[in-house]
Amino acid sequence: MSAAPIFQSRFDALQCCVVIPTYNNERTLAAVIRGVLVYTNNIIIVNDGSVDNTVSILKDFPQLTIFHQPANQGKGNALKKGLQLAENGGYKYAITLDSDGQHYADDLDVFLTELEKKGRNEKEILLVGDRNMGQDGIPGKSSMGNKFSNFWYLVVTGQQLHDTQSGYRLYPLEIVNKIPLYTKKFEFEIEVIVKAVWRKVDVKNIPIKVLYQEGGERVSHFRPFKDIVRIVILYIWFVLVSFLYIHPKNKYQDFKEKGFRKFWKEDVLKSQEPAHKKAAAIALGIFVGISPFWGLHTLLVFVLAASFKLNKVIAFLFSNISIPPLIPIIIYASYQAGSVLTGHGFRWELNLTDFDSTSKIVESLWQYILGSMALAAFISFILWIVFYFLFSITNPKQVIKP
Repeated sequence: MSAAPIFQSRFDALQCCVVIPTYNNERTLAAVIRGVLVYTNNIIIVNDGSVDNTVSILKDFPQLTIFHQPANQGKGNALKKGLQLAENGGYKYAITLDSDGQHYADDLDVFLTELEKKGRNEKEILLVGDRNMGQDGIPGKSSMGNKFSNFWYLVVTGQQLHDTQSGYRLYPLEIVNKIPLYTKKFEFEIEVIVKAVWRKVDVKNIPIKVLYQEGGERVSHFRPFKDIVRIVILYIWFVLVSFLYIHPKNKYQDFKEKGFRKFWKEDVLKSQEPAHKKAAAIALGIFVGISPFWGLHTLLVFVLAASFKLNKVIAFLFSNISIPPLIPIIIYASYQAGSVLTGHGFRWELNLTDFDSTSKIVESLWQYILGSMALAAFISFILWIVFYFLFSITNPKQVIKP
């Protein structure tokens, strides 16, 4: 009688399985399955319409749950099918890994260990393997694509991951299978983590190993142009949804739950943040509010605040300096600043005849843009000094340490 797989009891105790989507990976599929079988028998294979020897290979593993898609429908659809089969089979969690041979089966221990740390009453987790994309041997296009995705993930969720595109993951099935997911291909793995964060799931990276073989047996079905375009379009949609609906809704819910005083202290002032960062958030908001990018202020302030890891609520509040009563003053001051910077001096009187030709309008517009950027930089710098001083007095422990 053969011994049970090494982690079988852990998989069973956690009600966890492994889901492997596959498409035309005949050269690596059998080895991947055998590697996983060393650790567990709880394996679900979704054959996404392969036209190579995949069906024949899978006949050697009759003990596994195997589903054959009649035609190729994309990795996203294959994953959705696998996760649904897992929940229908009585599992609560599923670890997914690719069938191209880049993942190491012994890293299943990393996912199980992290899941075992989770308390019963703690919020659900979704784990994404961190492949350390900066290491030697990682293709440059993969590293750059991952950095692009990581940045926009930060913008739309306010949270940071070092690897957003790894297929080695652990999913909480009850939550994920209830999320409306519309993408069908590689962008599915971005859609699911963004929407999971929006539903208060704790999405985080855990370190894993990765094997990239140049010209070896590994076959990738990622199409650089088409799939990147899909990802870009998805993030554009997420930016609109997050700024216009998700972020405002979440902050309103926090406000209702905490009340004004607690919300102001924790979400606006964030007393745990150092003085220089709170002051920088105010300065950023003022800078964006005065800048000439009308109609884009909200988008800019959230993107920049996320990029510099500043308090988005504070930055957004102070960006609203460009409210109707102040708009004429900001435009006038910006124009005058531009006039001084372009060598025309301060002009006390402005007449409509100053804008009676196209060339003068273009010249005036340039003066306004130049002046508004200079004014925004000057005022934001002064306010950073003022608020840094005020926050430092309020809480001396928050002063920047030398």
